[in-house]
Amino acid sequence: EGAYAKEGYLQPIGIHRAYLALNEFIKTIKQYPVKQTLCVATSALRDAPNGKSFTSWIKQQLNLDIEIIDGTVEARYGALAALNLLPISNGISIDIGGGSSDLALIKNSKIIDTYSINLGTVRIKELFFDTDSSIEEANAYIINEISKLPSHFRHPQAIGIGGTIRSLSKGIMKSEAYPLDKIHAFSYKIKNHLEYFKNISTASKTLLPYLHISKGRFDTIREGALIFQAIINTIEAKKVITSGVGVREGVFLNSFLEKSNFIFPKNINPSIKSMRDRFDTSYSNTSKQKKSAKKLFKLFSKEENLPKLYLKTLLYAIRLTPIGYTFNIYDAHQHAYYTIKHEFNFGVTHKEMILTAMLLRFGGEKLYDKEVYKKYKTVLPKKQELKILSFIYTVIITLYENSFIEDFEFELKDNLLIIKTDKSLYLAEEKLKDLECPSNIELKIQDIQEIPRFNF
Repeated sequence: EGAYAKEGYLQPIGIHRAYLALNEFIKTIKQYPVKQTLCVATSALRDAPNGKSFTSWIKQQLNLDIEIIDGTVEARYGALAALNLLPISNGISIDIGGGSSDLALIKNSKIIDTYSINLGTVRIKELFFDTDSSIEEANAYIINEISKLPSHFRHPQAIGIGGTIRSLSKGIMKSEAYPLDKIHAFSYKIKNHLEYFKNISTASKTLLPYLHISKGRFDTIREGALIFQAIINTIEAKKVITSGVGVREGVFLNSFLEKSNFIFPKNINPSIKSMRDRFDTSYSNTSKQKKSAKKLFKLFSKEENLPKLYLKTLLYAIRLTPIGYTFNIYDAHQHAYYTIKHEFNFGVTHKEMILTAMLLRFGGEKLYDKEVYKKYKTVLPKKQELKILSFIYTVIITLYENSFIEDFEFELKDNLLIIKTDKSLYLAEEKLKDLECPSNIELKIQDIQEIPRFNF
């Protein structure tokens, strides 16, 4: 705080606050069985002539090692977090910090290049806004710095990291009455919100609440909006996807994924893995269910023109079904629905997350609820598509929960779905009698229900 107006030197007020915060962090860490502590410092310390003196003093006073990382490493950490925890494989990550803005170019799930610009919200605030300079002067300075960005940093997909971009995304969500309260993976088209960004960068602090900006961001959001507009214009971005993770998670993942080339294996979704581990679903093997679901989905994809992109979400729902039973066997689907809404955060779009939750929500006798659908309509499939997906999900879950048969054959012809097996499906058939079918679908069971002879 106050450093950029003093040639970058750390000031007593900032040193005081940093020491107290780090001391409290260390006390918190000691409450847990922590094996390793990673602490990194970014632009404020790397720009400060007395930055190394500060880290030496902290080591002496608190026995904490602080690594001062350069801007390109900072950019890589942010991109590493986004690449592993967002549903993206291409784009340019943008992390607007207090002293620098750090960018990474991502192509085919690899970080190709990184670049750090000496532009940050606190830097612009102290150099221009606190000195009553004009916005035009600040903008000219920003554009001049961004002009140094290499020309290959161009991509239609921007990946927004850090507090400034998250605050802008939250403002957009509130202004649009977005149905989900989840910032991670929220996306939008830039052209629809250019006026909003301009209004924020020119607004007085008294007007910021009316633009849905929280009080904690009043001091630097205008500066951040100016920087953000200049960057997205320079890289020719058309769309933004917001990251709820950043450098902090990237530092962890850099250590955690070191032996796997810094990326989760393709068959691992960290949210699914976490939920299944925490809710102890080790007893449940859903591989047979997923195999049958694929067969049934293929039939509906062909006969009902069901988009193939929904198969992945259907398999997510089947794989996550067991977590509901760890709460209570009654209303298990409701428990799973609420858990997924709050815990299924990483590696999926909002549409995939809410569809997965809805399949579990409607799992059972009912395929659709008018009021629930109305609330989330903007992020859900068409009504008939949702009903068919819910029907497929419920049929598969019912078959496997009410029989010990490992495989089934399905036939869909003239809107009649026939389920075939050479064993008994008595319990499953009784359950499926109450199942609501999509308007044009009928259901028939072909099984063998034999019992021993009796003469009493």
